[in-house]
Amino acid sequence: MELRTQIKKLSLWIFLIPFISINLCLFISVNFHIFENTFLSVDQIGRSAFTLPYIDGGVSISRVSRTYPTYLIFKPGMIVTSVLLMVYWAKTNKIVNLYLNRENENNIFKTFGILSAVFLIMHTIFLGIKFDYDLYKFFRRFILLAFIIFEVVAQSILVYRLFKLKKIIYRDINGHVLILKIILVSILTMVAIASVPIITTSATCILNMRLNGIILLECCLLRANFSLWKKTKTLATTSTFDFFAIIK
Repeated sequence: MELRTQIKKLSLWIFLIPFISINLCLFISVNFHIFENTFLSVDQIGRSAFTLPYIDGGVSISRVSRTYPTYLIFKPGMIVTSVLLMVYWAKTNKIVNLYLNRENENNIFKTFGILSAVFLIMHTIFLGIKFDYDLYKFFRRFILLAFIIFEVVAQSILVYRLFKLKKIIYRDINGHVLILKIILVSILTMVAIASVPIITTSATCILNMRLNGIILLECCLLRANFSLWKKTKTLATTSTFDFFAIIK
């Protein structure tokens, strides 16, 4: 399968899996009464009144995703997403090297991108596991902060590299999507920087809004990644859901 096609389809999977998982967890949390008196009865901590978390910060994504039964959806979904992110950054590194006529060079955005995926896996694994130790609480916050920082840095460097290559790759990309990606990365960077001072405080509502906003921006950015590369003939003859062909 042609490399651009693989990256497009990877981007779509990386967008769909967390988007569906997160919003399905939110649906279960808000509509917990549907599951009363069943083996899927929602844990009290994971229950929530109606809220628009991306706007009002009424509940954090981690809160609705860390209890039973929502973690059965969220954790596998995010771990699969993290693995796909690693593949995405490796293939993106490869396609940039092809345009630069280089072989086996690890661009710095690949390193930051893969490390961000590793931190996302760690955050997912430890989500919902509680120990009453300050060091452990700091460790969990550090993992979350590291994921955000490494992902923002990776996306920023990639956008900068693609912009520098625009005269070479203009036939293969949608220029307006590249501009949109630059705008989204800029907003994501500002939101992430604004979140750092409060990530260790008790300003729960504000922190929830910032983190939920980061997640929403990440989803938009991943959707933009799908539209960045133009379609190829290969894309028309292969299935978007040919999962193993995408990651090979």
